[in-house]
Amino acid sequence: MIVYSCHGAAKEVTGSCHLVRCGGRSVLIDCGLFQGGHELEQANAGPFGFDPAGIDALLLTHAHLDHCGRIPRLVREGFRGRILATAATRELARVVLVDAAGLQEEEARRQQRIGRRRDEAPAEPLYTLDDAFHAFEFFDDDVRYGEPVAVAEGIGARFLDAGHILGSASILLELDDGGTRRSVLFSGDLGSPGRPILRDPLPAPEADYVVMETTYGDRRHRSLPDSVAELHQAVRETVGRHGNVIVPTFALERAQEVLYHLHRGMLDGAIPPHVQVFLDSPMAISATEIFRRHPECFDQALLDELHRGDPFAMPGLHMTRETAESMAINGVEGGAVILAGSGMCNGGRIRHHLKHNLWRERSSVVFVGYAAEGTLARRIIDGADNVRIFNEDIRVRAQVWTINGFSAHADQQALLDWLGPQQRRKVFLVHGEYERGLQAMAQCLAQRGIATHMPGMHEPILLD
Repeated sequence: MIVYSCHGAAKEVTGSCHLVRCGGRSVLIDCGLFQGGHELEQANAGPFGFDPAGIDALLLTHAHLDHCGRIPRLVREGFRGRILATAATRELARVVLVDAAGLQEEEARRQQRIGRRRDEAPAEPLYTLDDAFHAFEFFDDDVRYGEPVAVAEGIGARFLDAGHILGSASILLELDDGGTRRSVLFSGDLGSPGRPILRDPLPAPEADYVVMETTYGDRRHRSLPDSVAELHQAVRETVGRHGNVIVPTFALERAQEVLYHLHRGMLDGAIPPHVQVFLDSPMAISATEIFRRHPECFDQALLDELHRGDPFAMPGLHMTRETAESMAINGVEGGAVILAGSGMCNGGRIRHHLKHNLWRERSSVVFVGYAAEGTLARRIIDGADNVRIFNEDIRVRAQVWTINGFSAHADQQALLDWLGPQQRRKVFLVHGEYERGLQAMAQCLAQRGIATHMPGMHEPILLD
């Protein structure tokens, strides 16, 4: 018997976690954090919907927190199987999980201080730094794109380039329970074709079933050249009125792509060469160093460019790892581009920069990525007049730019192109907002005669 069930990103975007049971073996695809409002994030401490000790292997599509962020908790609660990922994903996941554990410990200490004053039970982090480091003992040999991997008895896999972030993969499972053979393709998160750093995602191969993300299943992105031009315009106009450009950015891929386009803008004269650029994210700095170590993931055009110099560097670039360096940026009154995490503004250094710049009419906030419901980023994008940051009401006076052409996720047309015209037994739609990406993609595929299903949380589905 072969059974699939979804334990995260079911009719929502974050928390990706998928389970396949075949002939007595159990394999997970991803184990990510839920991100968004308080209630959604509370789900991270809730039941997995399966016994972690009963999982034979975990296959990790990529290192974004909503795909890998619950792995330390999985290990703490009994998982003792193998974790399989590409070399770049393994390196990035280490940076991401250590950073997440540190933030959770810091938040737990803050809540404990508040709790003592209220005589409440002490808050505990979801997992600790020790848990994060322990989880890396279970990462197995690195997986190479396209090579078959024996996962467990009756279960084989191939990792295929997904073009989303460095090391990202779609995963094709070949399943044999002794009586039935089935193939299931997990898209992971798919990138947009034609990007300047990573290769395009490989088209979906033949598979009986497909589990496909639908983050932008309801819309098309603006073209990349137009998006780059708008980024350069935002920088020119803001610097021209002596303001700062605040860019909430994801540390993996988005930060590197924005750096690349800022550098190109200076070389081409699209933005002033004297602009100071601050990469104020220890995780993004580490990720940029990891990028330099993995040219096997790069597009050929970038490989050619590497021979002429570092595509991420520029004269006015400052890498700020230390807290004191980050705080000093707040003294810069204007003329700077500040990239900081997190991209959804729910934590990290970006909140400090928003506190110091959001109320200034001469400054700008430039969003270049997805913002989930319930996040500070979404509230600003949706036009809030005031937002609350560090228990202080901040007036939103800065100019807000939303440039969705930089998204690391494929848009509706790119998703359809990736899936192709071939018929499947069924396409399971996940990782999308129910009223938007999921329903829109279901309608598109219905017009093509392709059967779809939107799995519910923990819903077992027999692949018969």
